[in-house]
Amino acid sequence: MDWIEIALQVDGEAAEAVAELLTRYGHQGVSIEQDNIASEKWDDGDVPPVTTLTLRAYIPADDRAEDAKLRLESALGHMSMMYPMPRPVYTLVHEEDWAEAWKAHYHPVRVGKRMLIRPLWIETEIASDDLVVALDPGMAFGTGTHPSTQLCMVGLEDRVQPGMNILDLGCGSGVLAITAAKLGAAHIWGLDIDPIAVRVTDENAAQNGVAAQITAQEGSLAEVVASGRQYDLIVVNILARIIITMCGERLGDTVRPGGLALFAGIIHDQADAVEAALRQTGLEPFARRQDGDWVLIEARRPIIS
Repeated sequence: MDWIEIALQVDGEAAEAVAELLTRYGHQGVSIEQDNIASEKWDDGDVPPVTTLTLRAYIPADDRAEDAKLRLESALGHMSMMYPMPRPVYTLVHEEDWAEAWKAHYHPVRVGKRMLIRPLWIETEIASDDLVVALDPGMAFGTGTHPSTQLCMVGLEDRVQPGMNILDLGCGSGVLAITAAKLGAAHIWGLDIDPIAVRVTDENAAQNGVAAQITAQEGSLAEVVASGRQYDLIVVNILARIIITMCGERLGDTVRPGGLALFAGIIHDQADAVEAALRQTGLEPFARRQDGDWVLIEARRPIIS
């Protein structure tokens, strides 16, 4: 079977809404790439702001494709009444090429003080103090190129202490779990509702030599809450509306008293609503990090004496 790649270039304001729309049509989800990524190491404060992102999804090139295109373009037309939307670009990708097509857009990128995200199939210069996360995301979410993922990596770089037990809720390709392991965490539980994400996380953990520190499982927040397990740090890089929903499902109970939590996938206009929901679940937001329109919220669970 051949496939049709749907690509849209958007700003951070529109990215979440367009990504959610594309998930209705795309096979195995949507990739989100930060445009104009520089592979060189930037000094603190010199990283240029994110201006545009490219979203990609794939649909089967069959007799349903034209109908899918019409419905997608109709939905984008309605969204344009509230905010300018781009026209999608369609590219035919043959069966033998489609699973590899996105790799042409995926390059090594430096994050934080010393982290280097390297696609497994690309060799690049590595400094002696680099912390290298080598990935092949396959069909799972998480190339490390999205600003939210990079905000989480920087947050982990600053907050992970040796010996921590960590929950990566929505582990995707395992990029954040692997980052935490390389920063010295004792163990990371990666949880995802997608079995492909679980498999890919295991494969990438093995490639990075941290398989013993990472347990990837298919499951949901409800199972963690029911188990009574609590963690020194949790990281949740999903979407604002899902984080808010999880707050009503006792998300705060997964953090031990005195523990930390990182939340991303949040547009700056949504940050206040997310923080209000976090307070309702027993967490105290205390800091924000921002990259363009994207925000990471740091929170802690207070110790009740």
